[in-house]
Amino acid sequence: MSQAPAPQVVMATDDARIATYDVGDPAAPAILAVHGFASSAQVNWFATGWVRELTRAGFRVIAIDQRGHGRSDKPHDPAAYSMQQLVADVAAVLDAYLLDEVGLVGYSLGARVGWHAALGTEHRILKAVLGGIPDGLPLTRFRVDQALAHLERGAEVDDRITRAYLDMAARTPDNDLAALVALVGGLQGGLQPDPSAPPRQPVLFATGSEDGIIAASRRLAAATPSGEFFEIPGRNHFNAPTARPFRDRALAFLGPAPQRTPEVEAAARR
Repeated sequence: MSQAPAPQVVMATDDARIATYDVGDPAAPAILAVHGFASSAQVNWFATGWVRELTRAGFRVIAIDQRGHGRSDKPHDPAAYSMQQLVADVAAVLDAYLLDEVGLVGYSLGARVGWHAALGTEHRILKAVLGGIPDGLPLTRFRVDQALAHLERGAEVDDRITRAYLDMAARTPDNDLAALVALVGGLQGGLQPDPSAPPRQPVLFATGSEDGIIAASRRLAAATPSGEFFEIPGRNHFNAPTARPFRDRALAFLGPAPQRTPEVEAAARR
């Protein structure tokens, strides 16, 4: 499936509406998919083949549009975008779908959220695939002041990194640039992955060979007791999610979904 179905809305703890997309057998093992900054469930997971491959492997996929993205609510207040709130959104989705045990696949910002969501939840997030995640503060080189001046007055953005992120965000349907700038402002200076306190469950870290954060990603993997690292050949931060080797390695890590017995199949049809 390359096109996301109609979204189902989950209410967050602050009453923000989070768009979710449920694909696959409702009785199958579930994977929660969390996209990156300025992306969406459609762009990150459906259009790239991830949902198709995961459902073919026997998984159910619950993909979300993180707040500020896709068809979810897009507040313009930076206070709405703390890492704690993004993690609470994940918990709200799991609760709404009555999911006690899931695997998690996250990329970039979604991987950061996945790292924090996995902490202390070995009973609920059993495994995690974290793509394009460094140790360090998120989007530190993004100049919020220049981005706001550009949005408010059309001022030129001199910073190359900020300009690249704004250009990328503008190319994605449904993006609200003011909301995304607020998100960056809300996350800067907040929680970050701490190598001294990593998740305890199995985690696959994957980063493109041409991504400048690869060394930092390796450090996180080395600090994680059940961590593994996969270098995505020939990919940078922006095109890594489209790489088949990344999908194949993630599927191998997540393992084949267990096949249901005839008795379980019969019970599911009742």
